[in-house]
Amino acid sequence: MVHRWAAAVRAADLDGVREVVPGMSTLLVTFDPGLTNASALRAALDAVHPGADLADDDDQHVIDVRYSGADLQDVAELTGLTAAEVIAAHTESVWTVAFCGFAPGFSYLVGGDPRLYVPRRDEARVRVPAGAVALAGAFSAIYPRVSPGGWQLLGHTDAVLWNSDADPPAVLRPGAVVRFRDVGR
Repeated sequence: MVHRWAAAVRAADLDGVREVVPGMSTLLVTFDPGLTNASALRAALDAVHPGADLADDDDQHVIDVRYSGADLQDVAELTGLTAAEVIAAHTESVWTVAFCGFAPGFSYLVGGDPRLYVPRRDEARVRVPAGAVALAGAFSAIYPRVSPGGWQLLGHTDAVLWNSDADPPAVLRPGAVVRFRDVGR
């Protein structure tokens, strides 16, 4: 729903709006105070109504994953599922990029099977490899580059999610639909 609001605000082309940034359940709208004021912008925003579905058929991605992550068995134990059931639940879910952050190209994916809601690890890793596919809370994500991280690692993908030379550099952007495909261990 937040993405529909973001798209509607962008489409309304409101005076003074500089940036529209969707979050998990909020929408950040920044504006130029030289062109509008908060009261006028609020009134203009109140008049904006999102459409029913603004999904972009071109912004759908299938990510191949080798499900051999260091925490796959831990996730199975946390959820009461077998490793095979964890993989099935992850691949059968239709995920949507809710927002991006933490690192360039790191997309927080929502819409997964609620049985996969697991806590972050008690201790974060100093080095999570690029391409690690992970879970934490209600989110799944793919680490776009080597970084520290405390998420539960399910597997690995060779997909490149951030390319500084591309326009746009992020492959997965808010509103994109993501499916994971099991390509073995």
